[in-house]
Amino acid sequence: MTLEISTKVSLTGEAHRRIEEMIVTLELVPGEVVSETILSKLIGIGTTPVREALQRLSREHLIEILPRRGVVVTNVDVREQLEVLETRRVLDRLIARAAARRSTAVERTLIGELAKQIEQTAAAGDVKGFLRLGDELNKMLAKSARNVIAAETAATLFSVSRRFWYFHLGHEGDFAETARLYAAVANAVAAGDENAGGEATDQLIDFLVRFTNLTLPTE
Repeated sequence: MTLEISTKVSLTGEAHRRIEEMIVTLELVPGEVVSETILSKLIGIGTTPVREALQRLSREHLIEILPRRGVVVTNVDVREQLEVLETRRVLDRLIARAAARRSTAVERTLIGELAKQIEQTAAAGDVKGFLRLGDELNKMLAKSARNVIAAETAATLFSVSRRFWYFHLGHEGDFAETARLYAAVANAVAAGDENAGGEATDQLIDFLVRFTNLTLPTE
């Protein structure tokens, strides 16, 4: 029974990861309506894990579940993104500072390696690779912070923020600067420096707010 539960959880997590990436990278576009069956065939995972993954994606504001009709991919919303960033400012700072303080030596080494890999994706112009590494970094920082409430709350925000950034990514400078700022957060935590970690997250959110404001229509 324990093995069955573990396998189910693993499949649900993989289904979430695959569908979330399809939405974030616009393989599933805003407004598109899909079904559990279609998604199950696309990713090669059974409908039960897909259904559970969709429930999580609904809580993360990436889809809306339509009873008896399927699911619709939500629109990219600048107002929502600004609210997400306002909330992330507090949570990202808390998580980075706590991770710098509470992470183990092994975790700090892994976080430092992620910083190097993020820098490499920027040098190679690999946007999707960066998105995967950024997601991995967010999860590693949340785990290292040893604050379950903050980690679970932050996890519901990152996908919306990542999709907005990818949707509006305009030129290579935006990508390079975003990657540099993410790496700076990782390097600060890897060094065990609480203050630098908090400052690095502030600089990242400041940049993302400026990036978001540039997408607002001008009169």
